[in-house]
Amino acid sequence: MKAEYINPFLESARIVLEQLINVRPTTGQLGIKDVKFVENHIWIQIGMSGQMQGDIVFGLHEDVALKLVSAMMGGFSVTQMDEMSQSAISELGNMISGNASTILYNQGVRVDITPPKLIQTAAAAGFTPTKALTIPLMMEHIGQLDIKVLIS
Repeated sequence: MKAEYINPFLESARIVLEQLINVRPTTGQLGIKDVKFVENHIWIQIGMSGQMQGDIVFGLHEDVALKLVSAMMGGFSVTQMDEMSQSAISELGNMISGNASTILYNQGVRVDITPPKLIQTAAAAGFTPTKALTIPLMMEHIGQLDIKVLIS
C-alpha cells in the first residue's frame, strides 16, 4: 500500500467539496486502519481497475451525509436518506473518483472506475474487513468524510 495512492483522491475531494458546497475541508492524520462497516454510516464504494486495482471507500456518518446533501441542494434541509439523498451522496463519490482518475491519468496512471455502490449496512458491504490507507477530511459545520484506499 503506497501513500501516494491516496493523494489524487484527497486533492480531488478538496476541489469537489470546495466547488460543490463552498467549504474548504481540512485534512486529518493519514494512517492505516481497519475498514469496519458500522451502523448509522454511509459508505460509497468505487471499484478501480487498470494500473491500480482495488476499491476506494468514502465513509461518513449518516448525519454528515444529510448535511452534505443539504449543502449540495443549496441549503434545502434534507432530513432522511431517501432515494434522492442516496443518489446525491453517490454522485459526490462519483465526482471525487472521476476527478481523481483524471489526476491519475495526467500522472501517467491509467485507471477505470466503477459506478458508485452505496452501502448503508455492514451486511451489505460485500467484502471482509481489511486494512486500508485512511485519511479524514473535516468540513466545518458539516462533519468528517473518511477516504479509505484499498489498492493492491
